Amino acid sequence: MVACDELMVACDELWSGTGRIMVTMKPPRAARRHLPTSPFNRPAADPPVEQFAEGDQVNHDQYGLGVVIGVEDDIAVLVDFRPRQERITAPYNKMTKL
Repeated sequence: MVACDELMVACDELWSGTGRIMVTMKPPRAARRHLPTSPFNRPAADPPVEQFAEGDQVNHDQYGLGVVIGVEDDIAVLVDFRPRQERITAPYNKMTKL
């Protein structure tokens, strides 16, 4: 009976106050370090947007060959594809400079 009473006292001490046994973990002090050989690396940064100037010859996957006739900063370019003109917005994934 003595062992059982000691066990009851120990259980009462554990459960007193908070009503739970587990304690929450503290947050890490430093940021996680990503190893270069890890298969879980951060995604690569986006490549810089290609720059076009007026007069550049370009090839578009859908419209074909054309000439840049207007540039709107890094937002869009206006291209003459003969017989039509198209405004192509950044990023220019389907268009390459020749």
